[in-house]
Amino acid sequence: MALETYMLAVTLDEWKKKLESPNREIIVLHNPKLMVHYQPVAGSDEWGSTSTEQGRPRSVKRGVENIPVDIHCGEPLQIDHLVFVVHGIGPACDLRFRSIVQCVNDFRSVSLNLLQTHFKKAQENQQIGRVEFLPVNWHSPLHSTGVDVDLQRITLPSINRLRHFTNDTILDVFFYNSPTYCQTIVDTVASEMNRIYTLFLQRNPEFKGGVSIAGHSLGSLILFDILTNQKDSFGDIDSEKGSLRTVEDQGDVPTLEEDLKKLQLSEFFTVFEKEKVDKEALALCTEKDLQEMGIPLGPRKKILNHFRTRKNSMGVNRPDTSASEVNSSKENGDYLDVGIGQVSVKYPRLNYKPEIFFAFGSPIGMFLTVRGLRRIDPNYKFPTCKGFFNIYHPFDPVAYRIEPMVAPEVEFEPMLIPHHKGRKRMHLELREGFTRMSMDLKNNLLGSLRMAWKSFTRAPYPALQASETTEETEAEPESGSEKSSEVNTEETPVEVKEELPINVGMLNGGQRIDYVLQEKPIESFNEYLFALQSHLCYWESEDTVLLVLKEIYQTQGIFLDQPLQ
Repeated sequence: MALETYMLAVTLDEWKKKLESPNREIIVLHNPKLMVHYQPVAGSDEWGSTSTEQGRPRSVKRGVENIPVDIHCGEPLQIDHLVFVVHGIGPACDLRFRSIVQCVNDFRSVSLNLLQTHFKKAQENQQIGRVEFLPVNWHSPLHSTGVDVDLQRITLPSINRLRHFTNDTILDVFFYNSPTYCQTIVDTVASEMNRIYTLFLQRNPEFKGGVSIAGHSLGSLILFDILTNQKDSFGDIDSEKGSLRTVEDQGDVPTLEEDLKKLQLSEFFTVFEKEKVDKEALALCTEKDLQEMGIPLGPRKKILNHFRTRKNSMGVNRPDTSASEVNSSKENGDYLDVGIGQVSVKYPRLNYKPEIFFAFGSPIGMFLTVRGLRRIDPNYKFPTCKGFFNIYHPFDPVAYRIEPMVAPEVEFEPMLIPHHKGRKRMHLELREGFTRMSMDLKNNLLGSLRMAWKSFTRAPYPALQASETTEETEAEPESGSEKSSEVNTEETPVEVKEELPINVGMLNGGQRIDYVLQEKPIESFNEYLFALQSHLCYWESEDTVLLVLKEIYQTQGIFLDQPLQ
């Protein structure tokens, strides 16, 4: 109420306003910079006297003209890196039903605290300032198209709150699979990121840092599709077998005559020209059709293989390619060679090249699989983005892995994200230690209690295995035969499993892609109880924010004060 009165006074330029609150406090607005606050006078006490302090007014001044000292702004002015954050389904991003703006504010606040604790040396040397995180909202523009009114007409009146929740959240997934609304969503996300980036440069003309992008849930899929369809202006990005490129803005397409020339079958061009068969018609021809045109067996096989492979690599997103045609073109290979199955929309261009793409609780792997992509070509990488981190909580029901799609023949664990206070949570070490010790004792692989205890303290996680292996090799030898038997029965399988080179592809520059958080002790009691919370935990997760900061500053040659084990 006081704020409304102040705004009205400023607007009308009318002062000496007197306002009385319900608890008998009196506020007098003298001018835009001075407000006097009178506390209510209490009644006399049991001795019949009153306090002289309670009637004394308090002055509230606006502005800092008369303050001789500098006020600390609370965050460094220097911005080293810019990160756009795209939300998932629905208008709320956490269990407190807060917006993307509020959640990103939390993310930014956690990052500032971690910079002070984990990058203290770099801050003291004035090497770094801070990372700016900016929210990108696409839900509001989507639902302002009038679709909500149309949905309300056909929504049943029963269980109204549940149906309203469904219309406002879960249906966003179906909107994204609709060509009409998918175009709206990708245009909104890309244009908003471009608009904010331009505005940011105008307000920060000295900014020379890089840009990264982050997406939560469905937002990560939106960014993945946009990045997949970017085009490197410094080179021609062609669709390769097994890659994820879709055909948008292909430019000059080789003619049928040029394709036949590459296949050394130019003499048959006159046959196709006589039958009025172009490239699209040839892609629909069967072997019987070619035989009737008089094409010999060898050339028939070459032509069919070339045009079927080309049709598949150009993606399921083409309007003239039906699902049945794609399925019928499957050969005897390890995986179906198709595009990523995006709906047919025109994907906009970003005005910058992102350094890293962070996905939180991402269903990208599931969507790619459902679209028909069984494997990602290890050589594939985003045309304009160098890094890709798939970060998820182990109990997140929406999250899926990416690495098994790159290397399906190898079973390996994701990278464990270290706890921000060091190494691993104690309850995880205890649980895994007891499990290993009991298994070793049960299988009679260890000959003494000392070796059993050593297995208890061993940590077989990818991020920790290298440091532990050296300790194990320095164990005191009991005897020559005993030592060799222990190495053969215990350590060799672990070393083989962990030290074999794993090709996780070029999506993250050859580095690991999947990173899993450590659950909290209370979450270990019931995975199902904390499933929803796990999907919404990333905004206040110090471990997540620290990994983001670590990877961003590594691109600038700046590292943590003490690298986490």
